Amino acid sequence: MSNTFIYLASQSPRRQELLKQIGVRFEMLLPQPGEDTETIEIPRPNEKARNYVERVTFAKSVVALKRWKESGLPWAPILCADTTVSLPGTHDGEILGKPADALDAARILQMLSGNTHEVLTALALTIDPNEIPVCLLQVSQVQFADLSQEQIEAYIASGEPFGKAGAYGIQGRAGAFISSIQGSYSGIMGLPLYETAQLLDRAHLNRI
Repeated sequence: MSNTFIYLASQSPRRQELLKQIGVRFEMLLPQPGEDTETIEIPRPNEKARNYVERVTFAKSVVALKRWKESGLPWAPILCADTTVSLPGTHDGEILGKPADALDAARILQMLSGNTHEVLTALALTIDPNEIPVCLLQVSQVQFADLSQEQIEAYIASGEPFGKAGAYGIQGRAGAFISSIQGSYSGIMGLPLYETAQLLDRAHLNRI
């Protein structure tokens, strides 16, 4: 059985843009007022980045399926994703999530400065409401240039670091900080298109 659209359980405008880029029809399946979405994203003690991003994405898919069941909407596959940034081998940098404030953004950017870090994006596609989601993980390596204090302060002042794992967005001004990448540019943005297309093919999605 083929599907003509999917539900996207993510508020990320970048993921919406990327799905449109590959011709995917989607409807938003967003949290209801009062729904707790923050607790899921709290790292557990000593949790590794790969385990974290896979756990969070799977948990998001469980919540999204419950949301669909309560909505009365017709069935379509549900896509969830989560992205995190990691400096492997460093305790403070194992999971670099969204900065809490300007000081936290500065701390994260100083850690990334001059180093190679990982960007991990996990995907979960619930193809059938009675089956567990199909999950994939994509990992990219990103090399940052050495950043001056002035560069960090100016970038934070732009407001771009906030709401983004690792306190930066590759598609924005921070693209000038990145000397090389190994992996998926779209995965670093938050939705690896090759892996996403593979999942959607398994759901027999008819793309535009």
